[in-house]
Amino acid sequence: MRLIYTQHISFFSSVSCGKLETTKLATVMSGIKARKWLNKKPFQGLPKRDDFEIVEEELPAMKDGEFIAEAQFLTVDPYLRITALGIVVPGKLMPGSQVAKVIQSKSKDYSVGDVVLGEFGWSSHSISDGSKVFKLDSSSPIPHSTALGVLGMPGATAYFGLRDICQPTKEGQTFLVNAAAGAVGSIIGQLAKLKGMKVIGFAGSDEKIEYLKSLGFDVAYNYKTIPSLEAAIKESCPNGVDVFFDNVGGKFLETVIPQMSPTGRVAICGSISQYNNESETKSDFNILGYIQMKQLKVQAFLGWNFMDEWPVAFKEMGQMIQDGKLKYRETVFEGFDSMCDAFVSLFSSNNIGKVVVKV
Repeated sequence: MRLIYTQHISFFSSVSCGKLETTKLATVMSGIKARKWLNKKPFQGLPKRDDFEIVEEELPAMKDGEFIAEAQFLTVDPYLRITALGIVVPGKLMPGSQVAKVIQSKSKDYSVGDVVLGEFGWSSHSISDGSKVFKLDSSSPIPHSTALGVLGMPGATAYFGLRDICQPTKEGQTFLVNAAAGAVGSIIGQLAKLKGMKVIGFAGSDEKIEYLKSLGFDVAYNYKTIPSLEAAIKESCPNGVDVFFDNVGGKFLETVIPQMSPTGRVAICGSISQYNNESETKSDFNILGYIQMKQLKVQAFLGWNFMDEWPVAFKEMGQMIQDGKLKYRETVFEGFDSMCDAFVSLFSSNNIGKVVVKV
Protein backbone atom coordinates (compact mmCIF):
# COMPACT_ATOMS: atom_id res chain seq x y z
CA MET A 1 0.00 0.00 0.00
CA ARG A 2 1.27 3.44 -0.87
CA LEU A 3 0.74 6.55 1.21
CA ILE A 4 1.92 9.97 0.17
CA TYR A 5 2.05 12.74 2.74
CA THR A 6 3.97 15.91 3.21
CA GLN A 7 5.76 17.37 6.21
CA HIS A 8 6.49 21.05 6.61
CA ILE A 9 8.34 22.68 9.45
CA SER A 10 5.07 23.83 11.05
CA PHE A 11 3.88 20.22 11.35
CA PHE A 12 6.62 18.51 13.36
CA SER A 13 5.74 15.05 14.55
CA SER A 14 7.49 12.64 16.84
CA VAL A 15 9.02 9.56 15.26
CA SER A 16 7.63 6.15 16.04
CA CYS A 17 9.88 3.92 18.10
CA GLY A 18 9.21 1.03 15.77
CA LYS A 19 7.19 -2.13 16.06
CA LEU A 20 8.80 -3.40 19.23
CA GLU A 21 8.11 -1.75 22.55
CA THR A 22 11.10 -1.55 24.90
CA THR A 23 9.23 -3.50 27.57
CA LYS A 24 8.82 -6.41 25.18
CA LEU A 25 12.42 -6.70 24.10
CA ALA A 26 13.16 -9.51 26.54
CA THR A 27 10.84 -11.78 24.57
CA VAL A 28 12.74 -11.38 21.30
CA MET A 29 16.35 -11.71 22.39
CA SER A 30 17.09 -14.49 19.93
CA GLY A 31 15.97 -15.90 16.61
CA ILE A 32 15.45 -12.58 14.85
CA LYS A 33 14.87 -13.01 11.15
CA ALA A 34 15.81 -10.26 8.71
CA ARG A 35 13.94 -9.71 5.47
CA LYS A 36 16.21 -8.47 2.71
CA TRP A 37 15.78 -7.13 -0.80
CA LEU A 38 18.38 -8.56 -3.18
CA ASN A 39 19.11 -7.49 -6.73
CA LYS A 40 18.38 -10.60 -8.79
CA LYS A 41 19.60 -9.45 -12.21
CA PRO A 42 21.00 -6.34 -13.91
CA PHE A 43 18.51 -3.59 -14.68
CA GLN A 44 17.41 -3.09 -18.26
CA GLY A 45 15.42 0.08 -18.80
CA LEU A 46 13.10 1.00 -15.95
CA PRO A 47 13.65 -1.27 -12.91
CA LYS A 48 10.97 -3.94 -12.48
CA ARG A 49 9.79 -6.14 -9.63
CA ASP A 50 11.35 -9.16 -11.38
CA ASP A 51 14.76 -7.53 -10.96
CA PHE A 52 14.52 -8.14 -7.20
CA GLU A 53 13.79 -10.89 -4.74
CA ILE A 54 13.02 -10.83 -1.03
CA VAL A 55 14.78 -13.38 1.17
CA GLU A 56 14.53 -14.10 4.87
CA GLU A 57 17.62 -14.90 6.92
CA GLU A 58 18.07 -15.53 10.62
CA LEU A 59 20.62 -13.18 12.11
CA PRO A 60 23.70 -14.74 13.72
CA ALA A 61 24.43 -14.28 17.39
CA MET A 62 25.82 -10.89 18.29
CA LYS A 63 29.46 -10.51 19.20
CA ASP A 64 30.73 -8.20 21.91
CA GLY A 65 30.55 -4.62 20.68
CA GLU A 66 27.67 -5.28 18.27
CA PHE A 67 24.00 -4.38 18.26
CA ILE A 68 20.88 -5.27 16.29
CA ALA A 69 18.98 -2.47 14.59
CA GLU A 70 15.40 -2.62 13.33
CA ALA A 71 14.59 -0.44 10.32
CA GLN A 72 12.16 2.45 10.73
CA PHE A 73 12.73 4.47 7.56
CA LEU A 74 14.67 3.42 4.46
CA THR A 75 15.86 5.51 1.54
CA VAL A 76 15.72 4.86 -2.18
CA ASP A 77 18.00 6.92 -4.42
CA PRO A 78 18.29 7.35 -8.22
CA TYR A 79 22.03 6.62 -8.35
CA LEU A 80 21.33 2.97 -7.52
CA ARG A 81 20.04 2.58 -11.08
CA ILE A 82 23.45 3.32 -12.61
CA THR A 83 24.61 -0.25 -13.17
CA ALA A 84 28.06 0.82 -14.38
CA LEU A 85 28.92 2.16 -10.92
CA GLY A 86 29.04 -1.38 -9.56
CA ILE A 87 27.16 -0.35 -6.41
CA VAL A 88 24.29 -2.74 -7.08
CA VAL A 89 25.50 -6.33 -7.53
CA PRO A 90 23.22 -9.19 -8.66
CA GLY A 91 22.64 -11.64 -5.82
CA LYS A 92 23.63 -9.11 -3.19
CA LEU A 93 21.72 -6.88 -0.78
CA MET A 94 20.44 -3.62 -2.25
CA PRO A 95 22.50 -0.85 -0.63
CA GLY A 96 21.26 2.31 1.03
CA SER A 97 20.85 4.22 4.25
CA GLN A 98 18.19 3.75 6.86
CA VAL A 99 17.02 5.16 10.14
CA ALA A 100 16.80 2.30 12.61
CA LYS A 101 16.15 1.60 16.27
CA VAL A 102 18.54 -0.46 18.41
CA ILE A 103 16.55 -3.41 19.77
CA GLN A 104 19.38 -5.53 21.20
CA SER A 105 22.89 -4.53 22.15
CA LYS A 106 26.20 -5.90 23.37
CA SER A 107 27.85 -2.55 22.71
CA LYS A 108 28.87 -0.04 25.35
CA ASP A 109 28.25 2.78 22.86
CA TYR A 110 24.75 1.87 21.69
CA SER A 111 21.85 1.16 24.02
CA VAL A 112 18.46 -0.39 23.40
CA GLY A 113 16.16 2.38 22.23
CA ASP A 114 18.83 4.46 20.49
CA VAL A 115 17.83 5.68 17.04
CA VAL A 116 20.65 5.58 14.51
CA LEU A 117 21.47 6.34 10.89
CA GLY A 118 23.44 3.64 9.13
CA GLU A 119 24.31 2.10 5.77
CA PHE A 120 22.29 -1.04 6.47
CA GLY A 121 20.83 -1.47 2.99
CA TRP A 122 17.35 -2.74 2.15
CA SER A 123 17.07 -4.96 5.21
CA SER A 124 14.48 -5.06 7.97
CA HIS A 125 17.08 -5.91 10.65
CA SER A 126 20.84 -5.57 10.75
CA ILE A 127 23.81 -6.40 12.96
CA SER A 128 26.38 -3.63 13.29
CA ASP A 129 29.57 -2.91 15.17
CA GLY A 130 28.89 0.82 14.92
CA SER A 131 31.07 1.51 11.88
CA LYS A 132 29.68 4.40 9.83
CA VAL A 133 26.74 4.69 12.20
CA PHE A 134 25.49 7.96 13.67
CA LYS A 135 23.18 8.44 16.64
CA LEU A 136 20.21 10.69 16.06
CA ASP A 137 19.02 13.22 18.61
CA SER A 138 15.78 11.92 20.06
CA SER A 139 15.06 15.30 21.65
CA SER A 140 14.97 17.14 18.33
CA PRO A 141 11.55 18.40 17.19
CA ILE A 142 12.51 17.50 13.61
CA PRO A 143 11.38 13.99 12.52
CA HIS A 144 14.10 11.36 12.25
CA SER A 145 13.10 10.60 8.65
CA THR A 146 14.80 13.86 7.65
CA ALA A 147 18.16 12.15 8.27
CA LEU A 148 17.53 10.49 4.90
CA GLY A 149 16.55 13.73 3.18
CA VAL A 150 16.93 17.38 4.04
CA LEU A 151 19.25 16.58 6.97
CA GLY A 152 20.95 13.70 5.17
CA MET A 153 22.85 13.05 1.96
CA PRO A 154 20.42 15.00 -0.32
CA GLY A 155 20.50 18.03 1.97
CA ALA A 156 24.29 17.89 2.19
CA THR A 157 24.48 17.65 -1.60
CA ALA A 158 22.41 20.83 -1.89
CA TYR A 159 24.31 22.70 0.84
CA PHE A 160 27.83 21.95 -0.39
CA GLY A 161 26.80 21.99 -4.04
CA LEU A 162 25.82 25.61 -3.62
CA ARG A 163 28.65 26.65 -1.32
CA ASP A 164 31.59 24.88 -2.95
CA ILE A 165 30.57 24.18 -6.54
CA CYS A 166 28.08 26.87 -7.57
CA GLN A 167 29.79 29.54 -5.46
CA PRO A 168 27.32 32.43 -5.76
CA THR A 169 29.33 35.63 -5.97
CA LYS A 170 26.73 38.39 -5.79
CA GLU A 171 23.03 38.98 -5.30
CA GLY A 172 20.77 39.00 -8.31
CA GLN A 173 22.60 36.31 -10.26
CA THR A 174 20.36 33.83 -12.06
CA PHE A 175 20.28 30.30 -10.65
CA LEU A 176 18.59 27.59 -12.70
CA VAL A 177 17.84 24.12 -11.34
CA ASN A 178 16.00 21.20 -12.95
CA ALA A 179 14.22 18.36 -11.13
CA ALA A 180 13.58 21.30 -8.85
CA ALA A 181 10.87 19.67 -6.74
CA GLY A 182 13.07 16.71 -5.85
CA ALA A 183 15.02 15.97 -2.68
CA VAL A 184 18.05 18.00 -3.76
CA GLY A 185 16.54 20.54 -6.15
CA SER A 186 13.92 21.84 -3.74
CA ILE A 187 16.52 22.44 -1.04
CA ILE A 188 19.24 24.04 -3.15
CA GLY A 189 16.68 26.35 -4.75
CA GLN A 190 15.72 27.67 -1.33
CA LEU A 191 19.34 28.02 -0.24
CA ALA A 192 20.16 29.94 -3.44
CA LYS A 193 17.20 32.23 -2.80
CA LEU A 194 18.48 32.91 0.72
CA LYS A 195 21.76 34.00 -0.92
CA GLY A 196 19.85 36.63 -2.89
CA MET A 197 19.86 34.86 -6.26
CA LYS A 198 17.05 34.85 -8.80
CA VAL A 199 15.91 31.22 -8.77
CA ILE A 200 14.33 29.49 -11.76
CA GLY A 201 13.08 25.93 -11.37
CA PHE A 202 11.84 23.28 -13.81
CA ALA A 203 9.70 20.33 -12.74
CA GLY A 204 7.28 17.85 -14.30
CA SER A 205 3.79 18.64 -13.01
CA ASP A 206 1.56 21.60 -12.19
CA GLU A 207 1.42 20.45 -8.56
CA LYS A 208 5.20 20.65 -8.36
CA ILE A 209 5.18 24.12 -9.90
CA GLU A 210 2.79 25.34 -7.22
CA TYR A 211 5.06 23.81 -4.59
CA LEU A 212 8.12 25.58 -5.99
CA LYS A 213 6.29 28.88 -5.93
CA SER A 214 5.36 28.28 -2.30
CA LEU A 215 9.07 27.82 -1.55
CA GLY A 216 9.86 31.25 -2.96
CA PHE A 217 11.19 30.32 -6.42
CA ASP A 218 11.04 33.41 -8.61
CA VAL A 219 9.97 31.49 -11.71
CA ALA A 220 8.86 27.86 -12.13
CA TYR A 221 8.01 25.96 -15.31
CA ASN A 222 6.38 22.64 -16.06
CA TYR A 223 8.80 21.36 -18.70
CA LYS A 224 6.16 18.94 -19.99
CA THR A 225 3.69 21.65 -20.97
CA ILE A 226 5.78 24.66 -22.02
CA PRO A 227 6.07 25.12 -25.80
CA SER A 228 9.85 25.49 -25.73
CA LEU A 229 12.47 24.88 -23.06
CA GLU A 230 14.86 27.22 -24.84
CA ALA A 231 12.26 30.00 -24.96
CA ALA A 232 11.43 29.57 -21.26
CA ILE A 233 15.09 29.95 -20.32
CA LYS A 234 15.47 33.05 -22.48
CA GLU A 235 12.31 34.51 -20.96
CA SER A 236 13.42 33.99 -17.35
CA CYS A 237 17.14 34.63 -17.91
CA PRO A 238 17.33 37.32 -20.63
CA ASN A 239 20.96 38.06 -19.74
CA GLY A 240 21.96 34.42 -19.52
CA VAL A 241 22.16 31.75 -16.82
CA ASP A 242 24.85 32.54 -14.27
CA VAL A 243 24.64 29.25 -12.36
CA PHE A 244 23.09 25.97 -13.52
CA PHE A 245 22.56 23.06 -11.13
CA ASP A 246 21.88 20.02 -13.28
CA ASN A 247 20.09 16.92 -12.00
CA VAL A 248 18.78 15.76 -15.37
CA GLY A 249 21.47 15.80 -18.09
CA GLY A 250 20.69 14.85 -21.68
CA LYS A 251 18.77 17.30 -23.84
CA PHE A 252 18.13 19.59 -20.90
CA LEU A 253 21.84 20.12 -20.36
CA GLU A 254 22.35 20.63 -24.09
CA THR A 255 19.65 23.32 -24.12
CA VAL A 256 21.02 25.26 -21.16
CA ILE A 257 24.74 25.31 -22.01
CA PRO A 258 24.43 27.68 -25.01
CA GLN A 259 22.45 30.07 -22.81
CA MET A 260 24.98 30.27 -20.01
CA SER A 261 26.51 33.64 -19.17
CA PRO A 262 30.23 34.02 -19.93
CA THR A 263 32.30 32.53 -17.06
CA GLY A 264 29.14 30.92 -15.68
CA ARG A 265 29.20 27.86 -13.45
CA VAL A 266 27.60 24.46 -14.01
CA ALA A 267 27.27 21.89 -11.22
CA ILE A 268 26.66 18.33 -12.42
CA CYS A 269 24.74 16.56 -9.66
CA GLY A 270 22.95 13.89 -11.67
CA SER A 271 21.61 12.86 -15.08
CA ILE A 272 18.37 11.08 -14.24
CA SER A 273 17.05 11.45 -17.79
CA GLN A 274 19.72 8.98 -18.91
CA TYR A 275 19.65 6.35 -16.16
CA ASN A 276 17.07 4.14 -17.88
CA ASN A 277 18.13 5.00 -21.42
CA GLU A 278 19.41 1.87 -23.15
CA SER A 279 19.87 3.60 -26.51
CA GLU A 280 23.39 4.00 -27.84
CA THR A 281 22.42 6.98 -29.99
CA LYS A 282 25.10 9.66 -29.77
CA SER A 283 24.41 13.38 -29.78
CA ASP A 284 26.28 15.61 -32.20
CA PHE A 285 25.92 18.58 -29.85
CA ASN A 286 29.28 20.35 -29.46
CA ILE A 287 29.13 20.87 -25.72
CA LEU A 288 32.88 21.27 -25.30
CA GLY A 289 32.90 24.07 -27.85
CA TYR A 290 30.36 26.06 -25.86
CA ILE A 291 32.18 25.39 -22.59
CA GLN A 292 35.43 26.67 -24.05
CA MET A 293 34.11 29.74 -25.82
CA LYS A 294 31.99 30.81 -22.85
CA GLN A 295 34.80 29.91 -20.43
CA LEU A 296 32.39 27.97 -18.25
CA LYS A 297 33.35 26.23 -15.06
CA VAL A 298 31.73 22.77 -15.17
CA GLN A 299 32.19 20.44 -12.23
CA ALA A 300 30.63 17.14 -11.30
CA PHE A 301 30.56 16.29 -7.61
CA LEU A 302 29.17 14.00 -4.91
CA GLY A 303 27.70 15.09 -1.61
CA TRP A 304 29.63 12.26 0.06
CA ASN A 305 32.85 14.19 -0.58
CA PHE A 306 31.99 16.58 2.22
CA MET A 307 31.04 14.07 4.93
CA ASP A 308 33.50 15.52 7.45
CA GLU A 309 31.56 18.78 7.31
CA TRP A 310 28.05 17.34 7.32
CA PRO A 311 27.45 18.08 11.03
CA VAL A 312 28.13 21.78 10.42
CA ALA A 313 25.69 21.87 7.51
CA PHE A 314 22.98 19.97 9.36
CA LYS A 315 23.24 22.18 12.41
CA GLU A 316 22.75 25.27 10.26
CA MET A 317 20.00 23.74 8.15
CA GLY A 318 18.23 22.31 11.19
CA GLN A 319 18.07 25.79 12.67
CA MET A 320 16.76 27.12 9.35
CA ILE A 321 13.97 24.54 9.49
CA GLN A 322 13.01 25.49 13.03
CA ASP A 323 13.13 29.18 12.11
CA GLY A 324 10.82 28.61 9.15
CA LYS A 325 13.43 29.61 6.57
CA LEU A 326 13.84 26.18 5.01
CA LYS A 327 10.94 23.89 4.11
CA TYR A 328 10.83 20.30 2.93
CA ARG A 329 8.41 17.62 1.85
CA GLU A 330 8.55 13.85 1.82
CA THR A 331 6.81 11.22 -0.27
CA VAL A 332 6.36 8.22 2.01
CA PHE A 333 5.65 4.64 0.97
CA GLU A 334 4.22 2.38 3.66
CA GLY A 335 5.69 -1.02 4.40
CA PHE A 336 8.92 -2.91 3.71
CA ASP A 337 7.32 -4.66 0.73
CA SER A 338 6.95 -1.30 -1.04
CA MET A 339 10.71 -0.78 -1.53
CA CYS A 340 10.58 -1.64 -5.24
CA ASP A 341 7.56 0.60 -5.86
CA ALA A 342 9.29 3.46 -4.08
CA PHE A 343 12.48 2.96 -6.10
CA VAL A 344 10.66 2.84 -9.45
CA SER A 345 8.69 5.96 -8.53
CA LEU A 346 11.91 7.99 -8.57
CA PHE A 347 11.85 7.86 -12.36
CA SER A 348 8.32 9.20 -12.70
CA SER A 349 7.05 12.74 -12.15
CA ASN A 350 4.77 11.87 -9.24
CA ASN A 351 6.99 12.45 -6.23
CA ILE A 352 7.74 15.67 -4.40
CA GLY A 353 10.74 16.01 -2.14
CA LYS A 354 12.50 12.99 -0.65
CA VAL A 355 11.12 9.49 -1.21
CA VAL A 356 11.35 7.28 1.88
CA VAL A 357 9.83 3.97 2.96
CA LYS A 358 8.28 3.75 6.42
CA VAL A 359 8.49 0.23 7.84
